[in-house]
Amino acid sequence: MSENNGRAMLEIRDLRAEVEGKEILKGIDLTVTQGETHALMGPNGSGKSTLSNIIMGRPGYVLTGGDVIFKGEKITGLTTDDRAKRGLFLALQYPTEVPGVSVVNFLRTAYQAVKGEQMSALAFRKHMKEQMDRLGIEDAMVQRYVNQGFSGGEKKRNEVLQLAVLQPEIAILDETDSGLDIDSLKLVAGGVAELVGPELGVLLITHYQRILNYIAADRVHVMMQGRIVRSGGPELASELEEKGYEGIREELGLEDAPNAAKPVGAPE
Repeated sequence: MSENNGRAMLEIRDLRAEVEGKEILKGIDLTVTQGETHALMGPNGSGKSTLSNIIMGRPGYVLTGGDVIFKGEKITGLTTDDRAKRGLFLALQYPTEVPGVSVVNFLRTAYQAVKGEQMSALAFRKHMKEQMDRLGIEDAMVQRYVNQGFSGGEKKRNEVLQLAVLQPEIAILDETDSGLDIDSLKLVAGGVAELVGPELGVLLITHYQRILNYIAADRVHVMMQGRIVRSGGPELASELEEKGYEGIREELGLEDAPNAAKPVGAPE
């Protein structure tokens, strides 16, 4: 099924993928429904970011098997922008700078591209300001160039503002908590928690349980060596915190994966 009481569904079926000739995803099955929050947890190199980039069609990530289905449509043949137009969103682990383009102009252009409709500067400013007030974001931030000179926390808050403004049906948040101190984490996670609701499904990708102190997950999945090896309720995150990934690996009889691939475009 691709609809659940009229709610959008993202279905990942036996997904396999490689990066630079190395197999990373080895058969992923996962369904995220609009209104649900799923946490995907796993150690470095387990394939979490590869999964997010395959879902959004990022160049350099090669699908070798399986399907990604959104609202009943196979989307693996679509460009990244067409996937966004259909209601998908990816918050990047490593947001890039866009010199010379202000946040407000970037957001207005993105909104019009994704929604396929023109909006006056005044009407867009009103829509954006409502979301800024909701997230506690100051005017000064949206006048700056996209991510230029931003702290790690500001970059991630800017991603959350994009999420709020674009209003997708399913959002993939790729390690939104990475590199954040505790104060920044509270701000960023609080922003995401504010947006979670019946109109938004979230796939939250993370290493750590800490962000789940602020964002309640309906389901938690553990990913290792290119596969989802455990799924459960919120209590699974607490079990992970207690046992660590090594404990889960030993419990399941998995071997170490020492040659895990670095995500394409990730810093050394």
